[in-house]
Amino acid sequence: VTRITEPLSESAVIELLRHARLRPTRQRLALGGLLFTEHGRHVTAEILHAEAVAGGERVSLATVYNTLRQFSEVGLLR
Repeated sequence: VTRITEPLSESAVIELLRHARLRPTRQRLALGGLLFTEHGRHVTAEILHAEAVAGGERVSLATVYNTLRQFSEVGLLR
């Protein structure tokens, strides 16, 4: 059975970031919206970057790596 996972709303991502004491920047919101779903997901930085760019977000691969590291450091990702 394949479950379709819906991304969290922007307000839910903002709340997650603020709770983790991270400023909700445009890039963090965009990447968080792609990452944080009801059931979670597994992606690489390259896949996440490609999805963000395809969605019209202007973000570098280095920013994706830095954001993933920051999310991991505050416990939002493993």
